Amino acid sequence: MSDPLEFLVRGDVGAAVDAVTGLDERERRSFADALVAHVRRRRDNWWWDKEATALAVVAVGCLPTAATAAELLGRRNVSLRGADAGLVVQVARARGVPWLAELANRLADRLRRDDPRDGWEFIAELLTAEKAATPTGNQFVEGWLALMAWPPEWQRPVPLVDRLRADVFLDALAPRLFEVDGVGTRMSFDEFMTDEKLALPRALTRLAGEGRLDRTMLLDGCVSRLLRGDRPAALRPFVALHAMLEPTASEVDKRRGNYLRLLADAPGSVASMAQKTLRALDDPEVDGLLDTSRAVLVRPDKALVRAQLGWLDQLARRYPDRAAEIAEVIATAVDHPAAEVRDRAGTLAARHGYVVAPRVVIGAVGDDLPPPAGPLPAPPAITDPDELAEEVASLLGGPTTASGLERVLDAVVRLTGGDRARLGDALTPVLRRHRAGAVEHQWDPCCLCGLLGGVLHAAADPVEGGVRRGRWAAMLAALRRRTPGGPSLDPRVPPPHRLLRARLAEIGNRVGPPRHPGLLAAPTTANGGIDPEVLYDRLTRIGEHGEWEVDLTQALLRLPARVDGPLAARAAALGTPAGDRLAGWLRAGGLPAPDQHVVTLPGGERRQGYAWGYELPRQRTHVRVSPPEGVDDPFGLLTVPAGSVDSYVGGAALLWPAVLPGYRGLVAAYALPEIASSADQDLSGGAAILPLLAECGGDGGPAVDLALAYGLGARHESDRVATVDALLMLAAAGDLDAPKVGAHLGTLAAVGDLTLTRTLQPLRDAAAAGAPLSIWRLLAAALPALLAAPKVPRGTPDLLTLAAETAGATGVRIDVPGLAEVAARGGLSRLVTEARRLADALDR
Repeated sequence: MSDPLEFLVRGDVGAAVDAVTGLDERERRSFADALVAHVRRRRDNWWWDKEATALAVVAVGCLPTAATAAELLGRRNVSLRGADAGLVVQVARARGVPWLAELANRLADRLRRDDPRDGWEFIAELLTAEKAATPTGNQFVEGWLALMAWPPEWQRPVPLVDRLRADVFLDALAPRLFEVDGVGTRMSFDEFMTDEKLALPRALTRLAGEGRLDRTMLLDGCVSRLLRGDRPAALRPFVALHAMLEPTASEVDKRRGNYLRLLADAPGSVASMAQKTLRALDDPEVDGLLDTSRAVLVRPDKALVRAQLGWLDQLARRYPDRAAEIAEVIATAVDHPAAEVRDRAGTLAARHGYVVAPRVVIGAVGDDLPPPAGPLPAPPAITDPDELAEEVASLLGGPTTASGLERVLDAVVRLTGGDRARLGDALTPVLRRHRAGAVEHQWDPCCLCGLLGGVLHAAADPVEGGVRRGRWAAMLAALRRRTPGGPSLDPRVPPPHRLLRARLAEIGNRVGPPRHPGLLAAPTTANGGIDPEVLYDRLTRIGEHGEWEVDLTQALLRLPARVDGPLAARAAALGTPAGDRLAGWLRAGGLPAPDQHVVTLPGGERRQGYAWGYELPRQRTHVRVSPPEGVDDPFGLLTVPAGSVDSYVGGAALLWPAVLPGYRGLVAAYALPEIASSADQDLSGGAAILPLLAECGGDGGPAVDLALAYGLGARHESDRVATVDALLMLAAAGDLDAPKVGAHLGTLAAVGDLTLTRTLQPLRDAAAAGAPLSIWRLLAAALPALLAAPKVPRGTPDLLTLAAETAGATGVRIDVPGLAEVAARGGLSRLVTEARRLADALDR
């Protein structure tokens, strides 16, 4: 039987109008019930354009209240962008609907945060037709801004200032621009027709000059927004608007206290604006300025502090009777992190009568880091279906972590052999809610959604498992045959991830035996490692179930990479194939050490079809890994080709340290393309793996050294923080090869493959956290390449300063090739000055 409301999905607007025309109250109630049921039943259908218009017509034509209509039209799968509001108003007028304005306000509250313009124009037309008050919610404001930035086609020839002048919402929404957090990021658009920068601040300034907007409201709004703070990008248009308004001396004097607060506490660009604004006043009010200066002079912003020192120097000359007091304030900056600021502060303080005592370094020191605590124990095993359901919900609802994944997989194997009905009752609602396994991201070869969802469905329902077993068996067969390009050997999937996918296929294919003791590969430590004695005990208890091939392989890879002859003898005495494999593994001490070679790849053309929205680097340095001659590498784990410059695996790399917890350098080689992308492509999250690598065992080698160098130059602060954490952990464990890391950093920066200025703060943070000697050794190895570069990279003087500080603090002399030549040059450039500073520190 066909659906009588099928015309809605066809977008037949005429049929929609006819359907709600002339209904009596009983017919209208019946039609409303049918409409709600129809929309709920077709939850996967997307309503937009004519379909959305038809739906809105029927909703207004038959539903009883604004609340029920808003519930229907505000659904996530309804897009009112392009819907015909005029026709909806006609239907509402014909029916005598009194709640159209209320409907508009309710829909305004439901505008999407990620796309507030979707439906905004529809709502605005309803409000205009009803002559209703303007909604002032955050999303309505942002939708209005989006429309100003990208007007409808018929308005695009009209300049922004003219559109704003005639806009009926301007008076209500303009004050809200200063109150909605983050809205500044939408205010930085250019004029549509002329590409004039910062079009909105310019238009608001012009309207204030005409009297169309209140100038005091704009100025107070700017200052209050800047005082509340926001992300720097969101504050930028308010700084621009403040400058365009050109506040008079009287206006500044009335807000003097606010400007002093901005100078002391606001982000650098805002503080600089406040500084320039206050300096323009004839009466500086010295007392308040000196109090503020004490806070300003300890800020890390070098330009701001230098300007403040210059201002204080002028004041000391202007008010000689207070020069000594001002000089004491100037001396606040003698402990500033920037050496040139310290020097300037000392000179000015002495000029005005305050002599700064020289610094005295007592003795030489090395790193002062707490000893490594060792890996934490793994979380306890899951023993109850309800607990498993909670862990599955956490796993599917957030980022996939190795620890969470391992707990779930082990519990699935053990609990499916018990009360299967109870397990299904606990898991099924969670799997439905998260649509587990319903979507596989074909663009991502490392996606685990389909495999993991399939395993979980197989645990909840044996029938579901039977449907998928053919595919899992094919994957495992391809792996055993080592079929290139097969479902388990996609060349885009790195071997650690390939092994993880094979484990999921094996678990899905084998899950269900009663009273199974659990996975051999379940970790005993949080970093993924397994205690050899525990694995031996598991093999003795495996009994009739027998080992699973991939599970045992993973368990062996999680053992410490060392020889254990006595345990090997006990394992061999078991007289089982699994015992023999364990014995051979323990006698060999794990995987053989592979050959590693550092190579530099040109950027070239893309090797993958999708560009990810980022420019490729000119070149990239990788580590190529290959097995020793004569060594078989059945899983390809010892083979890491020099990766593609445009490779991308997203968060998948975070799972690999737990696959190979005893082979730090090997995992680093696999993850190096992702880590490098955080520096040379400005991607976020690539260096998040570094602390996990630091928790691993085994040699690091050139892959770890390169990874740390790239991580120090990462674009995003979170990646640089992760790099510092890893560097400190490795230094505390005695596993940091600081000169090698420094040599890579210097080489990369000298040729432009790494932005040197990004490295200063993480290096300074690491030195302050207790690793001054490691940082000095790193810098001593980095500086020769930087000083010898045809064009010395920007940021080199700052690294020379940090080198002088760490060298002086540690008292350790290390020769820096090329330093003497730079220090001997004439002139007073910062490069020469800081080179001399380091040379002096080494001569003491």
